[in-house]
Amino acid sequence: MQLFTSLQHALNKYNDKNAFFINGIFYKYSDFAETISSIRKAIRITTSESEKNIGVVANDDIETYASMVALWLEGKAYVPISPETPKNRNENIIHQAFIKTLIDSSSKPLFSECNLIASKTLATSPVDLVPKNVSNQELVYILFTSGTTGQPKGVPITRANLTGFIEAFGNMGLSIKDNDRCLQMFELTFDLSVISYLIPLLHGACIYTIPKDKIKYSYIFELMDEQKLTFSLMVPSMLHYLRPYFNEINAPEMQYSLFCGEALPQDVTEEWSRCVPNARILNVYGPTEDTIFCTEYKYNRMGKNKSHNGVLSIGKAMKGNFTVVIDENNQLLSYGNTGQLCLAGIQLTPGYWNNEEKNKEAFFYKEYNGEQTRFYKTGDLCYIDEEGDILYIGRSDNQIKVQGFRIELSEIEFHVKAFLEKINVVAVAITDPLGNTEIGLVIESKEFNTALLQDYMKTKMPAYMIPKKIEFTDEFPLNTNGKTDRNKLKQLIYNVK
Repeated sequence: MQLFTSLQHALNKYNDKNAFFINGIFYKYSDFAETISSIRKAIRITTSESEKNIGVVANDDIETYASMVALWLEGKAYVPISPETPKNRNENIIHQAFIKTLIDSSSKPLFSECNLIASKTLATSPVDLVPKNVSNQELVYILFTSGTTGQPKGVPITRANLTGFIEAFGNMGLSIKDNDRCLQMFELTFDLSVISYLIPLLHGACIYTIPKDKIKYSYIFELMDEQKLTFSLMVPSMLHYLRPYFNEINAPEMQYSLFCGEALPQDVTEEWSRCVPNARILNVYGPTEDTIFCTEYKYNRMGKNKSHNGVLSIGKAMKGNFTVVIDENNQLLSYGNTGQLCLAGIQLTPGYWNNEEKNKEAFFYKEYNGEQTRFYKTGDLCYIDEEGDILYIGRSDNQIKVQGFRIELSEIEFHVKAFLEKINVVAVAITDPLGNTEIGLVIESKEFNTALLQDYMKTKMPAYMIPKKIEFTDEFPLNTNGKTDRNKLKQLIYNVK
């Protein structure tokens, strides 16, 4: 409850300041408060008290952001529905989450079978920002992520989870103020969007979004140059796209530069640090299941940084979170031993939405600090050093076996990047016509003769680790979350004649 009271106070306090910059237009906190109130009234009229999960079509406009806040103030949860996602997948999500009502700001409603709140056409209502008093166990959102069976799996996050994250973030020592200008580069179906709009709103800062018809990295460059951003959270893939322009980027205004969602290469981070000379650079980590992110590592400009295979450490657990590394039998591993990273604490989801089978796979109880503690298996391979910092190895599903040998694809990428210097690469597992596992390599470059690269790899890796197929692409494809789309890269390799 305290979180949403704080949000109410911020919306009132910063009434005359800019809250959003969307597609070239500034919107003040007063505009935002009025929009929230109009949508909130419509929610009360349109939905029943028992309707807890409301769909929100994830458009890039003031009404969409206002819809999410309005639902929170009403004690309900939002389920973001991407207008770019295939209709049958969205219908699956609507069915799974028991959604009866959809809030949509677009002129052409997506789903006629739902009750519709057309948020752009609502009449103005008196400002009403007082939050309903509901249990901390009520949900704030459900995000649906890819499932191994092809069916999206829902991750519900409670008010207690989100409050725990906000408290942990506040403990990081990042001072966000009402004159800050904050980047929001994420699709609203991705949990990193939540920090990107909620933290600025709590502190009276302005949020700068990226229009859906713009090229993300190009627009980020533009915002940094023209709007003088002071806070950014990005996926590391964005750095690979911005890297050719690093010599043109000079952003002394940037105070905090955070990265999450993928492994963060140390060499690129070092180059980026010169683009943002006054910024505190943080590598943060966390799956959707543990509410946005739960560990932090501060990049050291002046001294040694911890890394494995060229990937920066993800640091230590944030306040209220716990991390352990386990073996295949769920036994805790000591310092320096590689295993699966598991998470526990205040931010951990109550479990996958209506999916008991998946819950049994992903969650387990273990005695920790003298009491039975519920942990989540991340699927990430890591080890913890003697100082308690977590070193990221790679995904367990990126650890493959070739000819009986266990291989980390990240190790192959490390050696290839060392030879190619500033060229980005991704190693993928592929299957040959006989059903055997092979290694493919995709290089983000114009095609060149790989003879020297092949010779170099032979000096660094055994023969079974050397990629059998190499393909080139001008740009790595990104998925809707802005991460490198490895499945599409696999398809590129599969299609090699």
